[in-house]
Amino acid sequence: MKQFLILCLLLPAMAFRTGSEPLAIGSAMPKGDIVMRDVSGKDISLNKARKQNGLLVMFSCNTCPVVLNNAARANDIAKFALENKVGVIFLNSNAAEREVYESMDAMKAYAAKEKFSWYYALDEKNELADAFGATKTPECFLFDNSGKLVYHGAIDDNPNKAEAVTRKHLQLAITEVSNGKDVTVKTSRSVGCSIKRAG
Repeated sequence: MKQFLILCLLLPAMAFRTGSEPLAIGSAMPKGDIVMRDVSGKDISLNKARKQNGLLVMFSCNTCPVVLNNAARANDIAKFALENKVGVIFLNSNAAEREVYESMDAMKAYAAKEKFSWYYALDEKNELADAFGATKTPECFLFDNSGKLVYHGAIDDNPNKAEAVTRKHLQLAITEVSNGKDVTVKTSRSVGCSIKRAG
C-alpha cells in the first residue's frame, strides 16, 4: 500500500518530464547536421552556424513573458557572441503552438521587430529540444570550438530585473571560451516558460 501511494505521488511529476536529462557539461553537440528552416527562408544546421570560437544555442520563442522581458539582454548577448567569433542560433521548439503564435510567420515578424542579425530557426517537432533536454525559454547552451558543451543555463543571475544583475553568466562564459580558457561557472538555473512540446 505504501509503495502504491508513493507511485501515485510521483506520477504527476513524471508527467512533466521531457524524457531526457539536460545535456551534460563536456558532452558533444547533438544533432549538429539536422537541417532546419531559418526565418530568412534558408536552411541551417548547428554545424553550419558554428564559428571559429564555438556556438551559442538559445531556446527561445515569440510570446513567453520571460523571453520578452529578457529580449534586450538576449539580443545584446547574441551580438557579443558574434563579435567574439561565436556563432549564434535561436531555436523555437514550441511545436504545440506552431499554428498561430509560434508559426514561421510569427517568428519572422518577431525577428524583424527585434532586428535579429543571427539565425532564428524552427525546431520541427522539438527534435533539438529533446536532444538537448531543454525545458525552458530562454535556455542557453554554449559550445566551444570543438563542439563541446561548456556552459548551460541562464543569461545572467536575475531574469526579472536587469538592473539587479550581479553576474552575467553567459557573457563571462563567452569571454572565457573565446580566450581559450576554462569556463568558471559552467551551469546556472534557467528561469522561463516551459517549451510547448507536440503530442
